Amino acid sequence: MTKKIQIDMNSDVGESYGVYKLGLDEEVIPHITSANIACGFHAGDPAVMRKTVALAKQYGVEVGAHPGFPDLIGFGRRNVDATLEEIQDYMVYQTGSLMGFTLSQGLRLQHVKAHGSLYNMAVANSKIWEAMAESIAKVDREIILVALASSNNESLREIGKRYGLRMAFEAFPDRAYNSNGSLVSRREKGAVIHDHQIVAKRALKMALEGKVVAIDGTEIEIKADTLCVHGDNPAAVEMVKKIRQELRDAGVNIISMKWFV
Repeated sequence: MTKKIQIDMNSDVGESYGVYKLGLDEEVIPHITSANIACGFHAGDPAVMRKTVALAKQYGVEVGAHPGFPDLIGFGRRNVDATLEEIQDYMVYQTGSLMGFTLSQGLRLQHVKAHGSLYNMAVANSKIWEAMAESIAKVDREIILVALASSNNESLREIGKRYGLRMAFEAFPDRAYNSNGSLVSRREKGAVIHDHQIVAKRALKMALEGKVVAIDGTEIEIKADTLCVHGDNPAAVEMVKKIRQELRDAGVNIISMKWFV
């Protein structure tokens, strides 16, 4: 009997700030299984965090912290020359903040996924991943740490094991990839794919084959546990719906990552 493929669908949400509205959280959250909620450093504020947790709870969506660099004006997408100790402090501070909102609403924090430049810098520097893993393990070893899926995830998986953490590996159907498995910089043309038909096909390939076609046309392996679809563009809602439908039609079981990683 063929084992049924299981995949989680996540989105970065809760990124509004004060009077500034960003993203389509109300429309996107009902169609995902895990929500990465901004924790106030790159986006979000206490009221937005509380409301986004409540929205996720309403639709039975698992909640994760989405910590970034303290770079509100740059939306956390600029590299910060922080020490490993500072990065650990950022992780604990932001994770603890969101954990307070989840506990106050009777929920448990499922995962932590770094945002923007913090995420990308950690992909290129295992010392940063280790610092992040150590900090999360000190907060709660039940929390899943989300990392970028690549052809060789063993080193990151070993770091997770060292600190007693489960790891979930993530792919981005709406982002272009370099041939080395890294994401194309958002500063480059074509870095973000907006056509929901194309994105859905990429998501299907990622889920069924564990592969993606890079920007130079080469096919690379990226075995993923969760697919991220960004909710900050007008095509986001159609994109999420289309991906979910395509995956279901292909017999993929769409469930929260905590059930299978």
